[in-house]
Amino acid sequence: MALKTGQQYEESLRKLNLKVYLQGELVKNPVDHPIIRPSMNSVKMTYELAQDPQYAELMTATSHLTGKKVNRFCHLHQSADDLVKKVKMQRLLGQKTAACFQRCVGMDAINAVDSTTFEMDQKLGTKYHERFNKFLLKMQEEDWTVDGAMTDPKGDRSLSPSKQVDPDLFVHVVEKREDGIVVSGAKAHQTGAINSHWILVMPTISMTKDDADYAVSFCAPADAEGVFYIYGRQSCDTRKLEGGSIDVGNKQFGGHEALMVFDNVFIPWENVFMCGEYEFSGMLVERFAGYHRQSYGGCKVGVGDVLIGAAAVAAEFNGAAKASHVKDKLIEMMHLNETLYACGIACSAEGHKTASGNYIIDLLLANVCKQNVTRFPYEIARLAEDIAGGLMVTMPSEKDLRHPEIGKVVEKYFRGVASVSTENRMRILRLIENITLGTAAVGYRTESMHGAGSPQAQRIMISRQGNLDQKKELAKAIAGVK
Repeated sequence: MALKTGQQYEESLRKLNLKVYLQGELVKNPVDHPIIRPSMNSVKMTYELAQDPQYAELMTATSHLTGKKVNRFCHLHQSADDLVKKVKMQRLLGQKTAACFQRCVGMDAINAVDSTTFEMDQKLGTKYHERFNKFLLKMQEEDWTVDGAMTDPKGDRSLSPSKQVDPDLFVHVVEKREDGIVVSGAKAHQTGAINSHWILVMPTISMTKDDADYAVSFCAPADAEGVFYIYGRQSCDTRKLEGGSIDVGNKQFGGHEALMVFDNVFIPWENVFMCGEYEFSGMLVERFAGYHRQSYGGCKVGVGDVLIGAAAVAAEFNGAAKASHVKDKLIEMMHLNETLYACGIACSAEGHKTASGNYIIDLLLANVCKQNVTRFPYEIARLAEDIAGGLMVTMPSEKDLRHPEIGKVVEKYFRGVASVSTENRMRILRLIENITLGTAAVGYRTESMHGAGSPQAQRIMISRQGNLDQKKELAKAIAGVK
């Protein structure tokens, strides 16, 4: 089975024995839980579009291991064209879901682990790359959703992992055995964790010799013994428990994050890809971060397309579409959105081959892409809120609209242009609210700031890779400075 259908994916999740806590309760059936279900639908879309012939070029690729067609989310990039198609695929999925579709982090993780383990083996004589290829082959054959896990809770940021009061604030090896290792700790902000088949863990920062026990990378089943999840709270999330289809804004799709806890979890050696090789931890972090910063030039742009469209519709429903300032704001939103896309495409087109054979983006341009993502979606959201008007956050509920007595009052006083029903006006405003302030805001607004590293992390990389000395020499040569 190289390509799962959406329904096969859903059924595969039902077979997992995940231990998930949500609002203080153990969830018996994560797949059908009304708060979790929309996020599962978003991942399901990555499977459904891969089955659609019109999207096959973007959604699928040819495996370099088997020569078979695989989902692009399970693929190692074999060319700059693959990198470009990745960004185009992410924009497409953002347009189809207006939410986070969650598989990007696993795709970026496998590409980073591939080249890092290859170079690690070349220098140290280890056998990690061979192990990783066996996992990747199975991932492609089973079309797994893999949750890349990098961010640790970190505790006191002024202290290194080994100096923390509580050693579990970073995932670390607590025991090495003949048959494998035992790990303890947690990964935070885990996008799509509950909708994944496997976990691919990586270190979160560049480690020193003192932190060797924290320089660990491995894979584990999402329902492995000792692994459990605490589901992250989102704005307006309990609206999904109310029924109805207006107030949630985006009833069908969504995203999620969770705290992923490893309570003395055993990992067989065959699933270990780094164990103490601290000198390669920085390489793995840098490469994963670069791939993931590229990703934001696709997924956030796709969601931005929906938000811009919603703002334009809201302007029409409000009777303000012909106002010059509204037209100018929509132009500005499109300009910002396409600039993000241009950066995602540019860092992809400038990609190059690594020693293992897979392709990596231009890291400088990927960091420029993500630095823009920390700013532009906020301005796009601000302009959308401006165009939408205050009713977006003051209108009554769907239950009021449906009420046998006051419903007529709501219908009368919250209508915009006469040709558009109050219900449709409320629907488009709730969608804007969802993307800018509600549950989707996690995957669009806040994640634009903190996902794939904080703004300062990108600025550090831009400083390292911007080659300022070369620019100084160019200026001296033109100016005739000896």
